[in-house]
Amino acid sequence: MASAQKEKAETVKHGQDLVKLHSSTAHDWQTEKRIHKDFYDDGTLTFFWRAHTITALVVFSAILVYVALFEEPSLDRDYNAKRGLFALILAFLLFGIINTPDGPFIRPHPVFWRLILCISIVYELCLVFLLFQDVHSARLIMKHFDSSLGQPLPEKDYGGNCLIYDANHTDPLHNFWDKMDGFVPTHFIGWWLKTLVLRDWWLCTVLSIMFEVLEYTLEHQLPNFSECWWDHWIMDALVCNGLGIYLGMKTLRYLSMKPYHWRGMWNIPTYRGMLKRLAQQFTPHSWIDYDWKPTSSLKRWLSMLGVISMFLLAELNTFYLKFVLWIPPEHYLCLSRLVVFLFMGAAAMRETFQYLDDPNCKKFGRQSWVIVSIIITELLIVLKFDWNTVTKPLPKPVAIFWLIGALGLFIWTIVKFYIFKDVKHDIPNISNPSEQSKNSENNNLMNNLTLDRPLLRQRQMRTKD
Repeated sequence: MASAQKEKAETVKHGQDLVKLHSSTAHDWQTEKRIHKDFYDDGTLTFFWRAHTITALVVFSAILVYVALFEEPSLDRDYNAKRGLFALILAFLLFGIINTPDGPFIRPHPVFWRLILCISIVYELCLVFLLFQDVHSARLIMKHFDSSLGQPLPEKDYGGNCLIYDANHTDPLHNFWDKMDGFVPTHFIGWWLKTLVLRDWWLCTVLSIMFEVLEYTLEHQLPNFSECWWDHWIMDALVCNGLGIYLGMKTLRYLSMKPYHWRGMWNIPTYRGMLKRLAQQFTPHSWIDYDWKPTSSLKRWLSMLGVISMFLLAELNTFYLKFVLWIPPEHYLCLSRLVVFLFMGAAAMRETFQYLDDPNCKKFGRQSWVIVSIIITELLIVLKFDWNTVTKPLPKPVAIFWLIGALGLFIWTIVKFYIFKDVKHDIPNISNPSEQSKNSENNNLMNNLTLDRPLLRQRQMRTKD
């Protein structure tokens, strides 16, 4: 009898420990909510934090009155159409930054992140419009942004001669210098910024390696993906991406350890202190470390696979869109898209992390929703405009590699979450839990979980005896 009670007590304690593990979060969201709730203007920056809805309405109406009654009308239909569309977008952005809810960040100002959300909506609407065109019309539309567009692009092949040291050439290192173009510092800076967005070393490393693998996989479709082995793994993955990730992690460590205590601008006695405080307005108000815990549950694991897939798809869309729409990689349209994606991604990853980690967050974030729809729409445009290129069959060795990889991933998932089981499936149910524990919250959780089969069989055997 004593041994049975002792075993039951141990089972209860084990269940309580697992409940604590299951219900724990990577971040203290209650404190985070209090920080945002307690955020207030101390009176020194009141004008800066006001909505100015009436002022914006008066200025907007005055501009429309000037255009309607005082401006000399133009008879150029193309000019009027372009200007009208531009004014339409500005009117939507003005309405959006005043009336849309605040995003996850408050620095440098909530209105900036509202603007990013509205710009991403405008971009998605433009993509939807483009999706309903044919490829020829879409390329002609690009000429409205720049008359030099609409011409086929000379795709640069980075493969070719892969000798690092070519003794038969006047410059033996000419292959190396040929690869050292403007995209080398872009890779480095890009991965530094991506690390600040993702805030996790393993996730950045997986994405870096996976994209190099995708370039190997798809080089038969886009010549731009064809690179020498040392360009893939040394210059890109190890040097540019690796150093960018390393610098990003060092920056994250500094931001994580940095104290966040703010004073009002006019409460600072010195001009130097005021300038420093002004510069700090462009730094985070508070900091959250992203502990994604990808293998903590099946739901989290599948969610992280979705995050990785969306990220890689957005990267691929960059290359395929410029290929099908004939936009040079150095053009301001490509660079603008990357900058907007950077800010969209920062807000979206913050929303996604809270959606996965905060048990009280039941709604997918606005920016996350928009960025996923953008990535899907871009993919559909690529598929519609150049189906023949995208559907070129994979070489047999590449197809076998991906088949083995997908099969291995599937088997690992089954073994991890269904054979060994994850935390959620390991919590046993205890009969009459109110008698076994004083913690009613944990007991209610255990009552709703299924009984572990081995424990059930043991109890059935004791009953028969």
